[in-house]
Amino acid sequence: MRYLPHTIESRKAMLAAVGVGSVDEIFTEAGAPQTAVTEFGLPDHLAEMEVERHMAALAAQNRAAGAGPFFVGCGAYKHHVPASVDHLIQRSEFLTSYTPYQPEISQGTLQYLFEFQTQVAALLGGEIANASLYDGSTGCGEAVLMAHRLTRRKKAVLSGNLHPHYGAVVETLSDMSGFEVVNGAANPGGSLSELASLIDDETSCVVVQTPDIFGMLHDLTAIAKAAQEKGALLIAVVTEVVSLGAVKSPGEMGADIIVAEGQSIGNGLNFGGPYLGLLATRQKFVRQMPGRVCGETVDADGKRGYVLTLSTREQHIRREKATSNICTNSGLCCLAFTIHMTLLGEAGLKGLAALNHAKAVQLAEKLGAIDGVSLLTEQFFNEFTLRLEGKDAAKITARLAEQDILAGVPGSRLWPGRADLNDLLILAVTETATDEDCDALCAGLKEALNAE
Repeated sequence: MRYLPHTIESRKAMLAAVGVGSVDEIFTEAGAPQTAVTEFGLPDHLAEMEVERHMAALAAQNRAAGAGPFFVGCGAYKHHVPASVDHLIQRSEFLTSYTPYQPEISQGTLQYLFEFQTQVAALLGGEIANASLYDGSTGCGEAVLMAHRLTRRKKAVLSGNLHPHYGAVVETLSDMSGFEVVNGAANPGGSLSELASLIDDETSCVVVQTPDIFGMLHDLTAIAKAAQEKGALLIAVVTEVVSLGAVKSPGEMGADIIVAEGQSIGNGLNFGGPYLGLLATRQKFVRQMPGRVCGETVDADGKRGYVLTLSTREQHIRREKATSNICTNSGLCCLAFTIHMTLLGEAGLKGLAALNHAKAVQLAEKLGAIDGVSLLTEQFFNEFTLRLEGKDAAKITARLAEQDILAGVPGSRLWPGRADLNDLLILAVTETATDEDCDALCAGLKEALNAE
């Protein structure tokens, strides 16, 4: 009865108190139409031990990412997280803390958020970072709204090689707010130069991704200049932050706002969440940055202390003045990120990035040598796209899944309406992929292609 506290007797007592004989009579007396009453067919309550067995049976139907060869990416990546990270975040003072509405008495929380901001600003190449967002996709939407406020324009131009789920979030927020979105066409191996022609005097921002959804790395310098010459801002999106241990940061290439998904550092796949969004920008834009900013100060005795320097969420100020409606800040995920990044250090991050890239290059060469397979991504970090020459990539990945090989993301999963992308397969290779995993993928792919 832990989660169903109402006994039959207590239900009867409540019904008697309101003068009805059943819950159905409450809806009848209220005049609710019969079509509004839905029977869900839920099972009756069970004893605790029975519930545990039932839930365990349901969980057993899932396949853990570590149960076999795993090459799925597209915004969520399987990396090794040291056991010390999980151990530390489960300390009671961290695990049970919540977003600080009385920040001056939450010095520990504010201190690690301050450290987190410092790490994010350095990683993304921004002058200042906030105390996190929900995840990369909603962070992308927040960045577009921020650009609209800064430029007082209402049109966003999205690269066709932006993760389509990120683009969908931007479109939803824009539709709700009456803003315009212009989308480029998805094109594996395509450059960013075509976006320049879409920028006009009404454009508030251009949104690009590097590495893009196909794994292609981009130099953002030219598109940043093209946007800024028109008075627009460049928003750079990074879904794989480990790449920043090997390549120049978006801020160094001229991006005005940088958004990233921080899941790769300190956080497991977790069936898709919770994750955490990273956002950095220029100092002059800080007052329109969503979320909050933690700062360092001194108290009346001259001792170091931490405060919420800016907190423009609608929980703290009037809704019409708020820069976002963010209700929390993925605090525990932030802490996991901060601990893992601290353990890695600069040298460790560079070493991890180099290992990821080397493994990806090695596997790409092996897969590209298979008959009927061509490598479309020229410059990549740890993710790349294959063309399975006329084969349905979804059917191929399904065959491989039957062998417990999760071979990547088929193009039809991301672009269901683009038949010309159905033979594309996007794979990610991290430090967790062993030589045996890669060999199993190569052998399995050959077999699956011959069977189709």
